[in-house]
Amino acid sequence: MAQLWQGRFSKAVDSRVNDFNSSIRFDQRMARQDITGSMAHAAMLGAQGIISQKDADEILSGLEGILNDLESGALAIDPEAEDIHTFVEQTLTARIGDAGKRLHTGRSRNDQVALDIRLTLRDMGRSLQQQLAELVETLCKKAAENTASVMPGYTHLQRAQPVTMGHQLMAYVWMLLRDLDRFEDALARMNSQCPLGSGALAGTTYPLDRQRTAAALGFDGPCPNSLDGVSDRDFCIELAGAISICMMHLSRLSEEIILWSSWEFKFIELDDAFTTGSSIMPQKKNPDVTELIRGKTGRVYGDLNTLLVMMKGLPLAYNKDMQEDKEAIFDAVDTLALCLRTVTPMLDTMRTLPENMRAAAAKGFINATDCADYLTKKGVPFRDAYKLTGSLVAHCIANGTTLEALPMETFKSFSPVFDEGVYEAIDLIRCTEGRASEGGPCAASVTKQIKQAGEQLAAWKEKHHAEV
Repeated sequence: MAQLWQGRFSKAVDSRVNDFNSSIRFDQRMARQDITGSMAHAAMLGAQGIISQKDADEILSGLEGILNDLESGALAIDPEAEDIHTFVEQTLTARIGDAGKRLHTGRSRNDQVALDIRLTLRDMGRSLQQQLAELVETLCKKAAENTASVMPGYTHLQRAQPVTMGHQLMAYVWMLLRDLDRFEDALARMNSQCPLGSGALAGTTYPLDRQRTAAALGFDGPCPNSLDGVSDRDFCIELAGAISICMMHLSRLSEEIILWSSWEFKFIELDDAFTTGSSIMPQKKNPDVTELIRGKTGRVYGDLNTLLVMMKGLPLAYNKDMQEDKEAIFDAVDTLALCLRTVTPMLDTMRTLPENMRAAAAKGFINATDCADYLTKKGVPFRDAYKLTGSLVAHCIANGTTLEALPMETFKSFSPVFDEGVYEAIDLIRCTEGRASEGGPCAASVTKQIKQAGEQLAAWKEKHHAEV
């Protein structure tokens, strides 16, 4: 397929250069968006009298036919084409003749690709949001099933204070809801300015109606500066940043799933359909999905770094370096989509093991803070109560027992302040339910959080008329 920029050159491009320069392998996925942008441009050219209405109508009909044929499989994209823009325009010209050659009037591939990638990422971003909403709903459902499932909460991976599985899962819900907001912000900025009409870098002498094309394509308005319109990829970087943060949250959740599914913890049981076995050890049940999410998180970080390093030293306006934007951002999008598509049903089918969680909670002195608080409420200064409780824990460790199992005489031997109320104060269920402060692990608090998260999701769905 011939290049669009023939005329200046006296010989054909070396095949090796053509292969090196080509982007059709990865930008062909923007075919629909390229055609959509071209149709808006052609309609505007006709309305402005820049080309005849007859030519505009022929172009619109031709582009619609190409799109239909691509989607039906009747037309295949030429892998030898330089890029998707070249393929569409030359296919159009082959079908409708000279009218097709007028499509590119008042436009450059620079503003064309800047538009196409925005349109593509806008669609991809909404799809990611829908997948993320499904994950949040799944986690909320699991949290609702486990509001009374007491387990150790950890700091430094050491048992610290009692929480519930529901409380633990809701922590990730709030992280992911912030991710949903980050996507919303990134997409809103991406959608605020339409680059079409910026031309190569300095606009055009044609009387374009940029407000019309921006509105037709669903943008808030045109880019105010033509140089900026074709020169930046901050919208790719911002989306890649949001994806990276979301992947980080998924990676942290995955690490917990890996720990919880091990025999050392055994707080959960993953469904066989979302685990793998060993080629040599028949007893193994490996949490491969979550391990891959951890690994793929590093991959997405690499995509973000690619975009940042690619852009950091580029002078205005367009430079060929920017062709690398699509592979990086598409890979980041695809990776997150793949992870979300897999982790959501894995968590939905995950079985929690409350008895094992309760047993682990009983062994780690995670009610020690509650014992100290009990003493404080009895009038003992907190620092004295802290030291006294620490001495009790040391005694339990030395004697192979727990605070709950200590007889009253032992408590009294450490302080006469102790009475039978201490047993209620250090009961693990009561410890959890007693933490009724806003955002705490008690069942009422977790239930409230689930309701709040549901309301936030419902508001997002209503805004976007999403069926999730």
